Amino acid sequence: CCDTLGRARIKRHRTRAFRSSVFVSAHFLEKGIDTSHTGILYVKGLTVNFDGFRAINDLSLTIDVGELRCVIGPNGAGKTTLMDVITGKTRSNIAEIEGSVYLGSTIDLMSMNEPQIAQIGVGRKFQKPTVFEHHPVWENLELAMAGDKSWHHSLVAKVDLEGRRSMEAVLALTQLESEAYRDAGLLSHGQKQRLEIGMLLMQQPKLLLLDEPVAGMTDEETMRLAELLNSLRGQCSMVVVEHDMEFVAALAGDKGKVTVLAEGSVLAEGTLAEVQQNERVIESYLGR
Repeated sequence: CCDTLGRARIKRHRTRAFRSSVFVSAHFLEKGIDTSHTGILYVKGLTVNFDGFRAINDLSLTIDVGELRCVIGPNGAGKTTLMDVITGKTRSNIAEIEGSVYLGSTIDLMSMNEPQIAQIGVGRKFQKPTVFEHHPVWENLELAMAGDKSWHHSLVAKVDLEGRRSMEAVLALTQLESEAYRDAGLLSHGQKQRLEIGMLLMQQPKLLLLDEPVAGMTDEETMRLAELLNSLRGQCSMVVVEHDMEFVAALAGDKGKVTVLAEGSVLAEGTLAEVQQNERVIESYLGR
């Protein structure tokens, strides 16, 4: 893989190859998922109780195919719990859960465990980046690549031409071409965040969940990540939980939908301008 990537900087036009190879040109999001009657993610009447504490209260939410949805709300609003349920981290063995959570119309996520949910194409990025710090950037992408993850296959497998092209394109997309041979542990915080997103993209996700991805970033790194996520718009469905309102504004724009959670329920939903003018949102979250 090292010889193939070469030392030269990878051209930015590789991004186009990424969209055709990693996202499988036509109908990638719909592949294996019936979205004919609903969005890519459908949450209906979700209620989650932990020993009497209601973290989620009758929450309903639909994310459209290819949509980038921002979710905001005060601490304790239920944002992380919602992601935990979607990804299978919180299940009925540790909480009382009512309602339904579907990927598309037919895939019941509440009947699956974390590895199964990850395998069908739901990727999650936590606030703190998790990368293989003692491995080069390109090797992080190789290790994350979608495919057979059995120990025997991992020992003998070689990256094919399509895989190499995808890795090159992800390096370009995440603006990490010049860091390809650098150990991931030596990257800046913002670079690590972009690398982890790149690792998720190598897994060919249908839905990406990002939990406060710009926490601890500089203003420049924040806007660079906004540029990255906006470049994925329409190619991959995304849910971004965030407190940084400038970052939310950069993602939502004038027409993007923003969901506001409070006390485990949807408080308001609409464009950023609409929710900023909502009296209930001002009172509970944004302040006067």
